Amino acid sequence: MVSSNELKNGMVIEYDGKLVQIIEFMHVLQNKVAYVRVKMKDLRTGTVTETALKGSETSFKRCFIEKKEMQYIYNTGDALAFMDMETYEQIEIPTERLEWEMKFMLEGANVGVTFYGEEILGVSLPDKVVLEITDTTPAIKGAATDKKKATCETGLEITVPVFMENGTKVIVSTIDGSYVSRAN
Repeated sequence: MVSSNELKNGMVIEYDGKLVQIIEFMHVLQNKVAYVRVKMKDLRTGTVTETALKGSETSFKRCFIEKKEMQYIYNTGDALAFMDMETYEQIEIPTERLEWEMKFMLEGANVGVTFYGEEILGVSLPDKVVLEITDTTPAIKGAATDKKKATCETGLEITVPVFMENGTKVIVSTIDGSYVSRAN
């Protein structure tokens, strides 16, 4: 058990029956009343909420999350299949739970799959991935803009510099889905 005064960024606790990860916390003293302002993410739904917790009066169960390195092997249409590279055990995660992550994963890619006990929570991606542009309009000389739309091999649509062409490999942020730079 941890009190609200012992919370740290990244810590996972049980709060109101939910499994949440602390994103931010701040100790506040206002009108001689101490409390902790907490921003947390529900690891099952992805919902981010903010709340204020009273000082040391409140305690929470600390939860430990396991992260396994697994390989994304294929998409069944209804689920994505992953394989543990040590045991060769395979698991499937429904596609509706990984709609955002699917935009950045190619078959054969290694990703972190997070578990709470036997429960599969989801997939954690690296901050940046390399994807190939498969569809974009040719550069127009003298165009009024220096950006254009492009579609990557996973179907992700991004905005890239106007000189990018089909077949170019680019680095994309998995946090917001934005173009970062050209890949070497």
